[in-house]
Amino acid sequence: MTGRTLEELGLAEAPRDHPLSYPGAWPADSGVLCGDRMLPADRLVHPDRVPVLAVGSNACPGQLRHKMAEFSVTSGIPMVKARVTGLGVGVSAHVSRMGYVSASPFRAPAAVRELFVTWLDARQLAVVDASEGVPLPAGNYDRAWLPAPDVRIELADGTALAGAYAYVNRHGVLRDGDGAPRHHPGQRPLLAGLLRASAELRELFGGTPEEFCARARADAGLCDRGTELFAQRGWATASGLERYADARRSGERTGGPGPVRGRRRP
Repeated sequence: MTGRTLEELGLAEAPRDHPLSYPGAWPADSGVLCGDRMLPADRLVHPDRVPVLAVGSNACPGQLRHKMAEFSVTSGIPMVKARVTGLGVGVSAHVSRMGYVSASPFRAPAAVRELFVTWLDARQLAVVDASEGVPLPAGNYDRAWLPAPDVRIELADGTALAGAYAYVNRHGVLRDGDGAPRHHPGQRPLLAGLLRASAELRELFGGTPEEFCARARADAGLCDRGTELFAQRGWATASGLERYADARRSGERTGGPGPVRGRRRP
């Protein structure tokens, strides 16, 4: 096996173990996560797999390795860098039992940013779905198909995908002072800002990001109270992606993995 280890690349740390590192380190370029190594990408499109956009720690190889190891899944995961138009990366309106406040996408038609497409086989998809609470009635996320042209996903060779799945938070996303979805700045500055802004949050989780993470990891009920506080105080707003998740739950025809839509002209 070729490639370099996650430790050599600085990609081994999992936010599940180190919540203040959330969303974790992302690869510099496309590759294939295979156990504790990143291998070079041999292709960018995998028609036999399901494309899932990673907007948070699912783009961190250390986190993905952790998730797969829990279920003894050892097959490789292609991780392909993409230029995505139409999505912002917001703040989930829930407190994770892993000790952090995670990321969730929101609709932002003018936004352009680099994200990773993870191409998952059936077992890998089931593992990630379970980690996001998709199968559970009270889970935090839905997996929703985001079709082109609503969201445009362009790969390095100019290929444009017909769409991809993304995990949309069922609680919505946190808003900024103007009422629009706020962007996720990374865990430490996010928690520091939230705690400064709310005495109620400090009463629940302490006055520092370190205390927040420690208390959240130790008490699932406290996480639920934090989530309820976000909603009760009107800090949450819609992501604008709810209709895609609602359509999938109701069984409406919303598209799914299909052919690419072609390439950009040189």
